[in-house]
Amino acid sequence: MALALVTGGENKALDYLLAARKTKTQSEIAHHLGIDVRTVRRWQTGEVEPPPYIVAALQQLLPLEIPLQGEPDFRFIDLFAGIGGIRTAFEAIGGRCVFTSEWDAYAQKTYAENFRDGHPVHGDITQIAAQDVPDHEVLLAGFPCQPFSIAGVSKKNALGRAHGFACETQGTLFFDICRIIEAKKPRAFLLENVKNLVSHDKGRTFDVIRRALTDDLGYHIHYRVIDGAHFVPQHRERILIAGFREAEAAAAFDWNALPLPAKGGKTLRDILHPYVKARLGGTMTLPLTSTAAEVQACQAAHPQAVFIAHPECRPEVLDLALVIRSTSGMLQYARQSSAGEFIIGTEMGILHTLRTENPHKLFYSPSPRLVCPDMKRITLADVINALKDNRHQITVPEEIRRPALLAVERMLAVPRD
Repeated sequence: MALALVTGGENKALDYLLAARKTKTQSEIAHHLGIDVRTVRRWQTGEVEPPPYIVAALQQLLPLEIPLQGEPDFRFIDLFAGIGGIRTAFEAIGGRCVFTSEWDAYAQKTYAENFRDGHPVHGDITQIAAQDVPDHEVLLAGFPCQPFSIAGVSKKNALGRAHGFACETQGTLFFDICRIIEAKKPRAFLLENVKNLVSHDKGRTFDVIRRALTDDLGYHIHYRVIDGAHFVPQHRERILIAGFREAEAAAAFDWNALPLPAKGGKTLRDILHPYVKARLGGTMTLPLTSTAAEVQACQAAHPQAVFIAHPECRPEVLDLALVIRSTSGMLQYARQSSAGEFIIGTEMGILHTLRTENPHKLFYSPSPRLVCPDMKRITLADVINALKDNRHQITVPEEIRRPALLAVERMLAVPRD
């Protein structure tokens, strides 16, 4: 497959616009972006600078015969890539992504749309040999937090035998990061995780990670918890671990030198695409969520349980989560995790499916309030009566019908071309 354009100019959006104009009219570009032709014309003439968020959309208009241009400042790989958020930042400073791994099928599709650069999005990282990963200078990984089993380590300590990351982290996805670092020896890496990684399992989890990176692999690390609210309209605290192969590079690095804008400077309206702003007015009702106190009480009652939270939980509840997943992601994580107990932070109807799919695991709801009444309106008796009387019509209350109709009309208004 041919590769999409990667530019080296300061105004990346303008470079992509000019490339798209070689094959598309201003009217076609405007229709694709959901804006008026005059805006495209003003961007092209330099009257107004095009915003950076249009880059991904413009990439979709480029003919795939356009090759990569110029040599990158460095090469990097993108592990546990999601839809490419970390990649976007490193491309912006001159890097080129040479390998991607993401196991979630829906994230893979979005990632492929965002980055049409020719290399495939690989799936399960545990099935990829380290020698098959291209050489690179920087490794990026937003890996999930998983508990490490210390039973084997304790036994080896008692017997006086050596042990390292291959022993302590075996069976976790962090192990796969370590084996790739060991084989490829990148000059630097950036790892991202939930802020509770430091305190998880009374600090033992982070201690294993620190020793694996420093003592076993020989890297120098710096870490810091940073709240995404400094940059985006979301309270999302994450720990960032920067590692360097050379001591000189590590000595020159300082997390405290990172300028952090004041929180609250960005709103949701600031980051929405103009098409969304113009067509999706109104408000959204977030799913029912528990309180932080309820989650903490449930954690105290079940100290071995992994707390999985829905992304739309309250910020203070997300701070307590070891894993943050959508409902489908919760189902998948529970199936694949080695943990035996889970606290599920979303509507409790999902518990039935979780228990059916995982009969040997335990699932708890942090609150009996996590029941959406609109999801429970149809009862078994309603179904039986409908079948018995051959009546299929369901009367929906007006206060529910109107918002539902509005949502359907909005979806139908989105262009399909």
